[in-house]
Amino acid sequence: MIDKKIARQRRARKSRAHIRDLAVPRLSVHRTDQHLYAQVIGTDGGTVLASASTVQKSLRDGLKGSKNKAAAEVIGKAIAERALAAGVESVAFDRSGFKYHGRIQALADAAREGGLKF
Repeated sequence: MIDKKIARQRRARKSRAHIRDLAVPRLSVHRTDQHLYAQVIGTDGGTVLASASTVQKSLRDGLKGSKNKAAAEVIGKAIAERALAAGVESVAFDRSGFKYHGRIQALADAAREGGLKF
């Protein structure tokens, strides 16, 4: 039986292979029990153009917690703002094998509202 983490990593690998073929920057999201991380990674796969996470004190101020949908929306807006400042308008959404639900969905919706296209 495949455990949960390996199954998630397999899904992530499959979607990243497809994103690599698209040759556009990707908005990569990682979720842990405590925090949420988002990065816009360049087409070369090694350059981080923008990042935001609940670990950053400037984004965490005013939030009740770092592991809820409200925090995900703040991260989504911040990553959109920082990506646009870096000159990136269109990205591919890399959810890292996580379900498009809850915090991941809230982050994606907020990033779209912030002006990112994906």
